[in-house]
Amino acid sequence: MDVSEQDRAPVRRPISITSIVDCVGSLATGTLHENLYLLDSNRAGGSTGQGTPALRTRVSRGDRLLWTVITLECEAFAAIEDIRIDTGVCRPERHTYPDSDVAYWTATVARDDIGLVPYEITFRIGPGEASMTTPVPPALIGGTSPD
Repeated sequence: MDVSEQDRAPVRRPISITSIVDCVGSLATGTLHENLYLLDSNRAGGSTGQGTPALRTRVSRGDRLLWTVITLECEAFAAIEDIRIDTGVCRPERHTYPDSDVAYWTATVARDDIGLVPYEITFRIGPGEASMTTPVPPALIGGTSPD
């Protein structure tokens, strides 16, 4: 590909994977079961399970992933503590926004032929910072969406 072709190549936006946590519910029950909602920005690309912990994010090699967390309650605290996934597929890394302690995670998908790759997200939740893991593993799905 020459420089002029690279200049015309469309820029792919990251696929945002957002975790919505009901902190009060999860701390009251001691679990994220029925207190976690996952969404991604690739529904048109074939992702399924939107709004559930069993999100299936459709990805291709080179896709950049961006994981963030928000809480249902404005004064509650939740943060992603860890993301465990096959490192042959992607290697999640924690980052913080400049001059803050607000964290987000990123990774780049290494290959197309991944099939279904489940992963776990561990969250720190609440003032005592309880540690809780996804009750059902979300997953990345390789390849293109069915037509």
